[in-house]
Amino acid sequence: MEAMEGFWDDSDNASIIQKEKSVLNEIVQTYSLLKELYDEFEVLVEFATSDDDEDSATEAIECYSKFLEQFEAAELKVLLSDEVDPNNAIVSINAGAGGTESCDWALMLLRMVNRWAESKGFKVQTLSVHEGDSAGIKSATVTISGNYAFGYLKSETGVHRLVRISPFDSSARRHTSFASIFVSPEIDDNIEIDIEDKDLRIDVYRSGGAGGQSVNTTDSAVRMTHLPTNTVVTCQNERSQLQNKIQAMKVLRSRLYDLEMEKRKAKDKETEAGKQEIGWGAQIRSYVLHPYKLVKDVRTGFESGNADKVLDGDLDGFMDSYLRWSVSSKIESENK
Repeated sequence: MEAMEGFWDDSDNASIIQKEKSVLNEIVQTYSLLKELYDEFEVLVEFATSDDDEDSATEAIECYSKFLEQFEAAELKVLLSDEVDPNNAIVSINAGAGGTESCDWALMLLRMVNRWAESKGFKVQTLSVHEGDSAGIKSATVTISGNYAFGYLKSETGVHRLVRISPFDSSARRHTSFASIFVSPEIDDNIEIDIEDKDLRIDVYRSGGAGGQSVNTTDSAVRMTHLPTNTVVTCQNERSQLQNKIQAMKVLRSRLYDLEMEKRKAKDKETEAGKQEIGWGAQIRSYVLHPYKLVKDVRTGFESGNADKVLDGDLDGFMDSYLRWSVSSKIESENK
């Protein structure tokens, strides 16, 4: 298809097709490897049983372990079956009440998500960051680009609770902090999202860094407000106002798509609790660093005693358990 005349003339459409091709190739490779390992296992078992071959038996056990690992990867692909699961993800992180403590916690969550993305070979693009008054961040928005980025990261939507000895408390007391993560799919032009010019208010301002320093001397930062829904997005990290407008529109399309999906879920009484107040009782996951170390997902019950590793981006176990829990919950709801 890439060899067709005029294919590369529309770079945006070409990029969408290339991504779809990459997703399909990944699926084909997964199942091809499964078939190859299964066939190899059968041959090794036959040698081991018919010829009493210990080497073949050992190889068969190793092959079986590889097959199970690949089977779990294929099973995960089945769980990632929603229309927008293969899309890139737009991740927004907001500090809760609590000043410096919550701002620092929001920065830790941003690092956790970025480290997870980097471990998968995904691209991370920062769209906006609002620094905390003395430490951390008040909010940040990033785009994570890679196959099934949204499908994996949707498990992180919700309120995250941290319990630790505060590094900002001279009395070394234990503090509880809250911050939220909201993940939405980046929507391409194949999905229609109607945004009329009369429904938009676009404000421009100068990008400001930490300490009030100016990133540049032109009004390049963009704040875009969708008036009917009062949805506000900002982008300040691109060099030009036009680039920031393009990125802000991508985020806005993503947010409006997600709002529409939530309306549909609400009709079926399946609205997610991802946008609850950032505080007690609303958390989806707790991270305890003192007096013991434990990270536990409230929804699925999945937990890890290696909190440092989780905060360094080891989220696969939480994502896998969330996908299984989500599908199971959906099936139970449909059967009621």
